Amino acid sequence: MSGHVAITIVTYNSAPYIARCLEYALCQDHPQTRIVVVDNASTDGTQEILCKFESRVQVFYNNVNSGFAAGQNQAIAAAPDAGFILTLNPDLRLAPDFLSNAVAAAAVDPAVGSVCGKLLAMTPDFEIPAVPVFDSAGIYMTPNLRHLDRGNQQPDRGQYDRPEYVFGGTGAACLYRRAMIDNISVFGEFFDPDFFAYREDADVAWRAQLLGWKCLYTPAAAGYHVRTVTPEKRSSLPGIINMHSVKNRWLLRIKNMTGDLYRRHWLAITWRDAIVIGGCLLFETSSLRAFPLALRYRRRAWAKRREIMQRRTATDAYIARWFDFEPVSYPAPMLALTPQGTNLAR
Repeated sequence: MSGHVAITIVTYNSAPYIARCLEYALCQDHPQTRIVVVDNASTDGTQEILCKFESRVQVFYNNVNSGFAAGQNQAIAAAPDAGFILTLNPDLRLAPDFLSNAVAAAAVDPAVGSVCGKLLAMTPDFEIPAVPVFDSAGIYMTPNLRHLDRGNQQPDRGQYDRPEYVFGGTGAACLYRRAMIDNISVFGEFFDPDFFAYREDADVAWRAQLLGWKCLYTPAAAGYHVRTVTPEKRSSLPGIINMHSVKNRWLLRIKNMTGDLYRRHWLAITWRDAIVIGGCLLFETSSLRAFPLALRYRRRAWAKRREIMQRRTATDAYIARWFDFEPVSYPAPMLALTPQGTNLAR
């Protein structure tokens, strides 16, 4: 497998962050790294900033906003020789050894299809707070079909300082093995473009688990994130963001939910559905557009589901153990790098 790594970034009106994001990405100590940026018709000066990096970064300028999912697929396709892909948000700052440590963690187990690192919160000015607070240590799924970030808004007290298997990684900064990308892509698409944006990383994580791949969290791969989309900030977010989040709740279920999992958690799922629908009717009417959109995409979602379930290898019991209201993780019985850069045997 190629040792090359491609960092893929999708921008849309990302002018406040993209220059600093790229400067840190260009400082990676991994020797075989390239960066591909897809700009989705930004109008805030992002394209002018990207022009200054064209000698060091491959940039594609789209005429329309195709969404995060389609933009990432476009960037991944532009790096066919890369053995690993690191999806990266423009509001993220990588430590210089993020890539080398993430690739080293993946190398110890060929069944590891993705690696997520220790992401801490950062100010919009790309400053690191004196007291470290978690942004994400991987994602987990709840029985009512929410996907949340492990450790989000918790002070870093060393609680996530050992490598663990987790459900998946946030698409803000997740390393994907090319073999897994090729294996779990459906109809030639890794990220589902019907999602447009939001929850597409949970869709990939769930699909990967169904098809027998693992996600490894390693604290040695450190980064810092300006988190703008959180459940607590929902009321202040643009309506289009919340609408896609609601729509994708149903697409995520159609594609990946097994009958066994629904029988286990139907009450929690139904209760959450009622809350979501009621919230749209009473407080967030701009998200009502999500329901006709979900209906429009349902046939494609069912076709993708059939493809996924025909290739599924994971048992019902294995999938069920990942769904809990508290973060689920399992010890990683392998050599993985510690935050200090030494090898630790689990």
